Amino acid sequence: MTSSPDTPTSGPTPAPEFSHTVDVRQVEGLAPRLEANETERAALAKRFGLVRLDRLVAQLELSRKERTVSVKGTLDAAWVQTCAISADELPVEISGEPIEVRFVPQLTGYAPDAEIELDSDELDEIEYSGTYIDLGEAVAQSLALSIDPYLTGPDAEAARAEAGLSSPEDNSPFAALKGLTGKD
Repeated sequence: MTSSPDTPTSGPTPAPEFSHTVDVRQVEGLAPRLEANETERAALAKRFGLVRLDRLVAQLELSRKERTVSVKGTLDAAWVQTCAISADELPVEISGEPIEVRFVPQLTGYAPDAEIELDSDELDEIEYSGTYIDLGEAVAQSLALSIDPYLTGPDAEAARAEAGLSSPEDNSPFAALKGLTGKD
């Protein structure tokens, strides 16, 4: 089959910004320390919509049972993000944030659009194919889960009032009841 100029083509999947692969067959007993360099931090900041990512360090311990690789460790990071209301830049730091992920062989017995039921112990699993797993991408995904997308700073209420926006409490189902009591 040939493609016409109107036929979209997909190129190769870009490599993750913070890629650190390891062979599944050689993970037993590994305890890598992963630290993102300046270029990797800048790319991750762009990906996650941060002003900047100043530090990203993960200390991991790996173990394997058959083809399943368990990763446990901690994440330390520092970044600057904008306030969801005032757009002020807010520094954020996490230290010792736990990471716990399992890499499992990619499933082949389901259709791409089929719904899959997950048990609670399967929620932190990353499928892989071949013999390599990407620890860096697992760390990046753990960082993403640590970022509060609705972070507000100390000037948020003033910015909300200046823009004529009501506070979240004023939009609650109980706001109307508050008016019935005769109290503020």
